[in-house]
Amino acid sequence: MVTSVNPVRGPAQSELGPPLPEGVRVRILRTAHGDRRAAAELAAVLTERQLTGLDPLPAQPPVLLRAYRQEVRALPDAARRLLLLAAADQYPVDTHAFLRAVTAARLDTRPLVAAEVAGIAHATAGGIVFRDPWTRTAAYEIASVTDRRSVHLLLARVLRGEGESPRRSWHRGAAALGPSRRLAAELRAAAHSARTAGEHDLACALVERAATLSPEPLERARLLARAAADAWRSGDADRTRRLVAATDDDALAGLLALRAGNATDAFDALLTAAVRRGGGGPVADGPGGAAMSEGLAALDGRTVSGGRFAYGGTTGSASPAAVDHAHHSAVHLLARATEAAIYTGDLRRCREAAAVADRLGIVPPGTLGGLAAAFEGRYDDARDLLKAAAGRCGPGGDPTLLIHSGIAALMLGDHTAAATATVRAAASARARGDGVTVPQAMEFRAYADFWTGRPRAAEAATLEALRQAYTTGQDNGACHLQAALAMFAAVTGDEDVCRERAEAARSYALARGLGLPAALALFALAFLDLSTGRFAASAARLRALAGFGPGHGHRAIRHLATPHYVEAAVRTGDTRVARAAHADYDHWARTVRSPDDLALSARCRALLASGGEAVEHYRTALDLHASGTRDFERARTELLFGGALRRLRHRTEARDRLHSALEAFEHFGSPQCAAAARAELRVLGEPVSPVRGADDLVARLTAQQLMVARMAADGATNREIAARLSLSPRTIDHHLRGVFARLGIRSRIELVRLLGEE
Repeated sequence: MVTSVNPVRGPAQSELGPPLPEGVRVRILRTAHGDRRAAAELAAVLTERQLTGLDPLPAQPPVLLRAYRQEVRALPDAARRLLLLAAADQYPVDTHAFLRAVTAARLDTRPLVAAEVAGIAHATAGGIVFRDPWTRTAAYEIASVTDRRSVHLLLARVLRGEGESPRRSWHRGAAALGPSRRLAAELRAAAHSARTAGEHDLACALVERAATLSPEPLERARLLARAAADAWRSGDADRTRRLVAATDDDALAGLLALRAGNATDAFDALLTAAVRRGGGGPVADGPGGAAMSEGLAALDGRTVSGGRFAYGGTTGSASPAAVDHAHHSAVHLLARATEAAIYTGDLRRCREAAAVADRLGIVPPGTLGGLAAAFEGRYDDARDLLKAAAGRCGPGGDPTLLIHSGIAALMLGDHTAAATATVRAAASARARGDGVTVPQAMEFRAYADFWTGRPRAAEAATLEALRQAYTTGQDNGACHLQAALAMFAAVTGDEDVCRERAEAARSYALARGLGLPAALALFALAFLDLSTGRFAASAARLRALAGFGPGHGHRAIRHLATPHYVEAAVRTGDTRVARAAHADYDHWARTVRSPDDLALSARCRALLASGGEAVEHYRTALDLHASGTRDFERARTELLFGGALRRLRHRTEARDRLHSALEAFEHFGSPQCAAAARAELRVLGEPVSPVRGADDLVARLTAQQLMVARMAADGATNREIAARLSLSPRTIDHHLRGVFARLGIRSRIELVRLLGEE
């Protein structure tokens, strides 16, 4: 009955005391249900590990709850009993049975007047509405065990409708006085029903209660692992952390660290756990090790249903008589360890994971195996593994498999297939109630949208994914998204935003051993330098990313960076390292046969050549771009080709190429690249079309500028907009000045009028 507040739209950072990491701030607001006093109290007591996002946040504000308990205790007994019944119906599981319970027990609701007079709660046609979630919690917690048991039994008795079995079981379990195998089994079955319906928060509560009622320690450990998985998939990262800590299981802790901790620590924990399970160690033996596989599978994002689980094409019966559960756990833990190694960018760790896989007789899942092979320079192996993984992108299916299919397609340069796979992954995750996987899918969908000519859609999708990543406690994923937004801002000419996003991503990434987003953020800064004519600075940054040989930059970003490094190196006249980097890039392009990669390799050859030879390479590049999907890079090739043609005095073709590039850059909203095309045209003495007029508002603003403009027009202050978009008020002010300049207006009043006419 209490509507929760969107945590991203809660109080601004300044109201929570000293500056907090964005992920911690968002999770505090979620924990506090948007209550400003509760949020401030929680923020004031955070430990160092909680401030860095490594430990779960406090679950309740003790001072506020103490005051609310006193208020509820001051009410008459009859009023307190009605509030207890309403609270038990809503907290911690919402069961919608209050009115039926009142009717069944023939309770007099007139005592609720005292609660209404006190401002604690009020009655409506649908039941009781509490002043806030903390008042509801206080009404439940001050009651005696006997009174709580009584109302839970009453609610269980009236929950007899279709689909209400899981909630009835919850109340029966909540009324239990001690361990009960029978009730634990009933709660497990109820959790399975809730999970199948996509209600992971309900499933978590049911399994956690089943663990409390289970008399066997091994069964309790299994159930807590399962509850942790349900909490994670419901998007409650702090509850997940508390449950994982209660299991004392390094493998689960490693999986959490992969999403929100140190990638190096995650790799070490996951590889150790994989060796222990795959090698027949004590955790792999007996029913406890077998049962833990289910929790590992679910927390890992794999499907678990009907006694079978699957990942990366490996399936098997959950029956201990038919399947070695320890081996399955080892397979999936090793896959995640490989992922952690890729995030770190540490080639030595990739090789260590490959050696363990070989020793255990395990074949890593296609995408991760392909990425690891690419890291090692085994491009033929990488191509074959990635093509196999990219082919698994049909409708429906496991969201994680679809995401990996999209990643494989991106690596192979097939951005259309990548967009298809990631859109299906997000849809599948939503259909399963798996909100935690949605931002992962949206991240890779954004890359595909961006390169295929939908930059505004990409930026908007990434901003939404960033909010979801922070809300669900996936701070490492949020770091990747910050780096992606820095890259988009570099292309769209938002220099302040690019630097702010890149700095946020790099500072977090370097502290957590995340080489991949750190490298992507560095690429964003390098591209910004390149597009604004700071060629030496750009070359210095890109050399670290595209340098040839082990230990240089991050291998996953190397292929993205190399074509731009060659351009920057040519501009500075130092091409020695660039030629070696291009040779490696050309090897990759010829191996995977991606039209766009082959086009960019031809562009590099053109830049490194001169005269007629360069012209032929540019023509080859544009022919290849015609079969590809990276429209932005095609436009950059036309810009470079147009400049080369101008210098060779091929004026007519130069004009055609430069006008084509200018049109594409205006479509992309890339003012710096458009300015470069206009500058080339002016040298040719060619009249240049003005920037688009006010009749096309969306085309004139970046996705983020348009979002800021609409929020400002709705009356939001700069601080409120900054809190919603995870940016600083200074950057919002910069955005609004840019909006006013691009639209030719001077005030928010004019902005409201203009947007009203849109």
